[in-house]
Amino acid sequence: MNVHNASQLVGSKPEELVPSRYAVRVGEIDVLVVSDGVLPLPTQMLGHNADPAVRAAWLHDMFLPADAFDWALNVVMVRSGGQTVLIDAGLGSDPDLHLPRAGQTVKRLEAAGIDLSSVTDVVLTHMHMDHVGGLLVDGVKERLRPDLRIHVAAAEVKFWEAPDFSHTNMPQGFPDALRATAKRFASEYRDNLRTFDEEHEVAPGVVVRRTGGHTPGHSVVRVASGGEALTFAGDAVFAVGFDQPDWHNGFEHDPEEAARVRVRLLRELAKTGEMLVATHLPFPSVGRVAVDGDVFRWVPAFWDY
Repeated sequence: MNVHNASQLVGSKPEELVPSRYAVRVGEIDVLVVSDGVLPLPTQMLGHNADPAVRAAWLHDMFLPADAFDWALNVVMVRSGGQTVLIDAGLGSDPDLHLPRAGQTVKRLEAAGIDLSSVTDVVLTHMHMDHVGGLLVDGVKERLRPDLRIHVAAAEVKFWEAPDFSHTNMPQGFPDALRATAKRFASEYRDNLRTFDEEHEVAPGVVVRRTGGHTPGHSVVRVASGGEALTFAGDAVFAVGFDQPDWHNGFEHDPEEAARVRVRLLRELAKTGEMLVATHLPFPSVGRVAVDGDVFRWVPAFWDY
């Protein structure tokens, strides 16, 4: 995979009117952030425990619609030590939930000149459908290597055997779709799964670490080389999480623990100054975290053309 070539628009189809991939170099490791598209979701999902008036004021101050808006959906490709690692796989096919503008990962990898057969490893931050669905698209498994390694926390696989949605706050239809997708994924890829308990080095300088919170096995991935680092936070951080880290996201299975995980992670990143990428921050979501007391601030990176 030549990430530097992949960062150019050569091969993009005419309908691709906005950038959908962004290349970053972390020491000697190549990182490519790829947009899977966007998910139109209710704004209540950003903080269902917040006072509606306070939530409305935050949305107004951020120039966001009051009822629903498009959440970004990002995945990451990493090249290190001869391994090509895909971190999360996007939504895949629309599970009858009216999410037509997501599920673009496979198409956009192809547009970047990346062959699915070159992927040696997949890391899943968790098994929600917008993170595993891309692997379930018709024809994808046949194009992947038979010896593909899929790294996921053991606690995550265990959770989806009998998932608990009692603390979530999702739109109708989502729990059933999440259950069905996770069950199908575990069945189809069982022989490829490589589970870990707390931490595992996937490739040189690429370490996945379980955080819990969002789901019991939710994990983040840290890429480090040559004194530089980037953390892919998965769903530990949402756009509202810098200003209101204690707001509960509707998809969090343990929202109180998720808030604790979020604060710890943001403090870590503010201390180290390393780059942050997250699933649902606006593409390409590359930036850093600043902190002043209990207040965090998102500092987007200047695009490097």
